Amino acid sequence: MPVPADRHFFIDPRRCIGCQSCVHACSECDTHKGHSMIHLEYVGRGDSPQTVPTICMHCDSPTCAEVCPADAIKRTEDGVVQSARKARCIACSNCVLACPFGVPKMNVGFELMMKCDMCYDRTSVGLKPMCATVCPSQALCFGTEEEIRTLRPRSTFVHAFRFGQQTISTKVRVMVPKESEVLSLDVTAALNEEEAKDPMAAMFTEGNP
Repeated sequence: MPVPADRHFFIDPRRCIGCQSCVHACSECDTHKGHSMIHLEYVGRGDSPQTVPTICMHCDSPTCAEVCPADAIKRTEDGVVQSARKARCIACSNCVLACPFGVPKMNVGFELMMKCDMCYDRTSVGLKPMCATVCPSQALCFGTEEEIRTLRPRSTFVHAFRFGQQTISTKVRVMVPKESEVLSLDVTAALNEEEAKDPMAAMFTEGNP
């Protein structure tokens, strides 16, 4: 079964409290075999304790899949970009280098790229991803756009990210303050900031107070 078309993954980085509940819950997903596919990043560790969960953004045109010479990374018809298939992955790390969000990680021991697959065994049957079921601050949510508008009336969401002249659209939505009137997040501008050390962290600081 596909993931319902009206269900989306929402990230609200301002709500993350760094508890790592999502990291531990991710490893309990049946298909992850005890390995977490999500990681927690520090926005600016030298200046702030602020953290942000890093999941796959499930791009409409995934660069990781486009650069894979072994065709090991597949995007399902419902828009979920799967982790690399073990039978095909040659551990070349092309996907790791190409992802603009810094998501794929190479498991050297397995010689396999492993990343968030939106708990496909759960979301494809109507359940929430493991991380979204345990997040105590609701920094990670899974539901409809109508539900999130009701829950967060002072926020809105974007799923378009600018890297120079290129705009990448994603299945995952990122929450931003409603008053910012942001239609897309300029990742390149954030990366040019001196304190921006990580692609995903820099993306989440753009447009946030």
